[in-house]
Amino acid sequence: MSSPARLRSQYDEIFIESNDQKRTVDIRKGVVSIDYYEDIFSPTVTATITVVNTGDSIAKADDEGNPDGARQSIYNGLPLRGGERISIKIAGNTSSNPGLDFSKKPADYLYVSSISNVISESKRESFTLNLVSRESITNETTRVAKKYPTSSRIDQSVQDILKNYLKTDKTITVDETSNKYGFIGNLRKPFTVLVWLASRAVPKASGDATAGFLFFQTKDGYHFRSIDKLITEKPKATYTYVGTSQEGTNKDFNILSYTTNRNQNLLEKLRLGAYASYRVFYNPLTGEFTPQEKSVYKSSDYIGKSKNLGKSLSLPKISSGSDQSLGDVPSRIITRILDIGTMEKDASIDANSDPTKYQSQTLMRYNVLMTQTLSMTVASNTNLRAGDIIECQFPKISKSDGNQFDDEQSGLYMIKELCHRFDTDGSYTSMLLVRDTFGRFGTNNKED
Repeated sequence: MSSPARLRSQYDEIFIESNDQKRTVDIRKGVVSIDYYEDIFSPTVTATITVVNTGDSIAKADDEGNPDGARQSIYNGLPLRGGERISIKIAGNTSSNPGLDFSKKPADYLYVSSISNVISESKRESFTLNLVSRESITNETTRVAKKYPTSSRIDQSVQDILKNYLKTDKTITVDETSNKYGFIGNLRKPFTVLVWLASRAVPKASGDATAGFLFFQTKDGYHFRSIDKLITEKPKATYTYVGTSQEGTNKDFNILSYTTNRNQNLLEKLRLGAYASYRVFYNPLTGEFTPQEKSVYKSSDYIGKSKNLGKSLSLPKISSGSDQSLGDVPSRIITRILDIGTMEKDASIDANSDPTKYQSQTLMRYNVLMTQTLSMTVASNTNLRAGDIIECQFPKISKSDGNQFDDEQSGLYMIKELCHRFDTDGSYTSMLLVRDTFGRFGTNNKED
């Protein structure tokens, strides 16, 4: 059986609609390639379509939108000026590989944000359509002006913004938060507010070291998810790197190529205060500063309490013979004025989310998650989504036994970014994988 990567992509539907929605053209025959992207740090999915066509694709329209005159190119005949809707349906290569479908209803359609690489010749034109979701355009024309009370949980505010400001009809997946947070939108864009809230959210869970959320979009809809909860989900697939020896293996789940992009950046994490920090917060309601006993954040106090994709976090000693590790000594000073006293006159620090309970934890979680990054290409698998956990198996470099797996590099990874590529030669899925610690056997499924 041929691998899905080696099968030509089948475009079932690629229709582009004019801005006035009076004219539609089928561009399937001219599509050279389609690249579809997701990212856990991006609030919108994106895609690019490369098109090459002759000048007889669509007839020029009169003022009423009816065909009038000789047929001409899509770029000037439709015309393409940005904002057009596109419905896309790409068939899967196998029964277990469903493909992509943005054609079921108008809410699923993607929109042209820009047209680039336009080349016009006498009998041929080529261009690239850059696509985004509808909410990405709405985000640029909407501002959050509402006042959210201190009695509102962050997850409730997130759902309100998605439904009432972005007006999304897509599926919304939101992890419940344990902390409440009052704020004023201050006429900021919805995506800006949602990403800002993600850095302040703490999931409803037992134990410590759980702060840190992600706001992103996949083909399933919008996600406001706790990093710790994403880490605890079961792997969606297992991929194995077998090199040139592929006999007797399932080629659909072989790693075709991979590169380790980063393998720890200790100095950068120390500059950012990922492991330990000194916090000084000013309370404008009382005129007091953070007490000494609450000022120092040490990740060493949380090691073993948080979930990890690999082994528990292990930090080196600050010097030879010292009993202190890099998780005990602050490497960054953080100052801030507390959000208190402006929403309600009797507000308390607990009512409006104590930053000592989330800010340094979030900083640690975001930075530690990117400890190891790895680029990987596999056969097309549209079941995969940004934020999914997958297991990767890499062979041990050894003269004694080449069939063993490397227990340090192998293990669980999170998909930070992915790209599903479809072209006339085949289909592939490329990914940027991340994980917080090393080791094949992680703590992601350890009970609280």
